[in-house]
Amino acid sequence: MQRHHPSRRGFIGLLGAALACPSIARAASTETLLGYAFGTTWRIVGAAGLGLDRLKPTLDALFADIDAEMSPWRSDSAISRFNVSVNGGEAGAEMIRVTGAALQLAKDSEGAFDPTVGPLVARFGFGPIERGGAPDWRGLSVETGHIMKARDDLTLDLCGIAKGRALDQATGLARSLGFDDLLLDLGGELSALGRHPAGRDWQVAAEHPLTGHMAAAILHLPQGMAVATSGIGAQSYTLGDRVWGHIMDPATTSPAQGRLRSVSVLAADAMTADGWATALFAAGDENGPALARMRGLAALFLFDDGSALRRIETGGISEVLM
Repeated sequence: MQRHHPSRRGFIGLLGAALACPSIARAASTETLLGYAFGTTWRIVGAAGLGLDRLKPTLDALFADIDAEMSPWRSDSAISRFNVSVNGGEAGAEMIRVTGAALQLAKDSEGAFDPTVGPLVARFGFGPIERGGAPDWRGLSVETGHIMKARDDLTLDLCGIAKGRALDQATGLARSLGFDDLLLDLGGELSALGRHPAGRDWQVAAEHPLTGHMAAAILHLPQGMAVATSGIGAQSYTLGDRVWGHIMDPATTSPAQGRLRSVSVLAADAMTADGWATALFAAGDENGPALARMRGLAALFLFDDGSALRRIETGGISEVLM
């Protein structure tokens, strides 16, 4: 989803790629493949000599197809055409799949995740969907080959979940081409395909949500797992004594407020991690951790308490923290 603003995500750093710990690279030589998609960067790390370059053309094509279908920043995308339609209409299989996942997440999160908040995001200066009515995810429905809407002013924004799906597809593509041990990073969301060349889990660092600080946490990413982070980060501004970020609280129809600065979610697939990271942040300081506990989600919440950074851990996240 091409953007003309910084990525909505918080960031996870690749310790396994020796970006923060050069000594790790000396233990087992790695190579890195870099690219650009959805207004952000992607990278793949694996053992030296794997020939990662042969992945790039296929990945570029994959990401281009996803961008053409689900980018709200493009007037010619399928999702932009849906947003100006009267009742909705036909949609491709991937867009239907991601929309269905988004609507299920909206239900499971009791509306904390809402894929119809695009006009609110734009109203506060963070998104491109400038026309549209009040959000109401219940007004969208997925039918065979179609996505329908109950009101013609409803819009669809999948940026809170589609990048995770793109990462899952990239991981599957790499596996199908015979790569067994890689770490894939798409704009700060990571997926572990196998293990680090040294034979251990990949190690990643959660960025501190406040500038000028070392990593807030380090975790090992078990093979077959993904992690995503949502937070304020670069996508925020301060007016008076309030920080306004890009993640909307559908209950208040304004940016989520409070001391919560980032949420990292560990899941078996990146789309799940991506969507729940957004939902838990939008749910807020108290409801976010409560929702994570109710749903059994492995999540790390970081709060700015003024002089210190407070952490809340839910689910099995403590088992992967180092």
